Amino acid sequence: MSAGAVKSCSSAGAEIMASSRNLSIPYPRPPTFQSMFTAFARHSVLASLEQAVETGCLEIEESGLVHRFGSYKDGTNYVRVTVVNDSFWPQMLFHEDLGFSEAYMIGNIELDSDNLANVMKLWLDNQSRMVSLTSVFKRFNLALSGLYSAFLGQTLTQARFNVVASYDQSNELFKAFLSKEMMYSCALWSDKEGGVDGDLLSRSGDHNTDLEMAQLRKIHYVLRKARVKRGHRILEIGSGWGGLAIEAARTFGCEVDTLTLSVEQKKLAEERIREAGLDHLVRKFDAFVSIEMVEYYPAYFKVMDKALKSTNAAAVVTCTSRPESRYSGYQSEDFARKYIWPNAVIPSATALINAVNAATQGRFTVEGVENHSAHYPRTLREWDKRFVTNVTPKILAKDFPSAAMDPANFEMLCRKWRYLFAYASAGMGSGYVTCHMFTFIRSDDKPCV
Repeated sequence: MSAGAVKSCSSAGAEIMASSRNLSIPYPRPPTFQSMFTAFARHSVLASLEQAVETGCLEIEESGLVHRFGSYKDGTNYVRVTVVNDSFWPQMLFHEDLGFSEAYMIGNIELDSDNLANVMKLWLDNQSRMVSLTSVFKRFNLALSGLYSAFLGQTLTQARFNVVASYDQSNELFKAFLSKEMMYSCALWSDKEGGVDGDLLSRSGDHNTDLEMAQLRKIHYVLRKARVKRGHRILEIGSGWGGLAIEAARTFGCEVDTLTLSVEQKKLAEERIREAGLDHLVRKFDAFVSIEMVEYYPAYFKVMDKALKSTNAAAVVTCTSRPESRYSGYQSEDFARKYIWPNAVIPSATALINAVNAATQGRFTVEGVENHSAHYPRTLREWDKRFVTNVTPKILAKDFPSAAMDPANFEMLCRKWRYLFAYASAGMGSGYVTCHMFTFIRSDDKPCV
């Protein structure tokens, strides 16, 4: 090679080197703690679901990638979850089913056809394996929850959870989905409404008042179980919106003293009682009634004991309960205990009866125990149907103007309530939780024929 050729190559090399100094070559940024932990949470949750889901089919889609668990064939319960925000994975790792509910409420995930019932069924069908996995997650929770709050906490998200909770104090919200007498408890269905599955059957005629008929039947049933007669005095704990008190005074001719902790419920209940012209009969007991408002504490039943006459007196108490095999004095936080009934303690049937006996020193005997769980799923479906039809930002504007102005808060509120209806319906329908009605009479009173 000639010297000229060598020189030419050297010059070309120098030019290339000079131009390379001016290039901006992108280098990948080092991963952040948040991205690394999210990846760890994703891997942990997916690995756990691989072991847990045997019945049904679950698909989780994120950024076009689909993870499938279980197997699909005709008739299989199929659930598809789309991850919208990857903070879903730490939520699941730390808080399991509670984390799933929060992710759904805040919009971090979307469900195919928004079918919450299928989600609940999938969880219950694989419950034993799901429960064993949650204990693993809880160990991470104890060790790393502080880091989660420090590095992954979302101020806006938590603010929305706090704001949406306050909307539940609106009477207008409950008017939108409860029956006319506003009973916020399990109805009792009969063949006149097609039974507990009547809303799922094809029936002719107008059935818009089925819920009202079933709730009125429940009120009458409870009052008959309490053996009330005209002129009797009733103590009710948990007024709701005065539905039972009004019916006891109007139809049974009783005097009623009804107690509630809710200021908003008290205002509306008093207004409805005055409008019915029954305020002179609702005051300060031949009977004690408490519908799904029991507080599982000795003081609660001591009040019942002191308030009732020593003879010819009856008490009717209904409440959500746990099967004996799943009852524990310690109850961890779940969706309902955090967002619907804060810190509520759910007894088993035996635990409640034992608590009554201990608090009253044996001055009551059990007249009867009934399980109304089969009636609850339809009640919840009816509420859900009315909720979807009637709840709008406008009905909340009076009590909470921000609900009409903030679509994100309103959407979260709707998701919370619809999640509750599906969550409770699945639990009651499967026997995971139950709804018992207890009737007590004084120990020396004659049993009812």
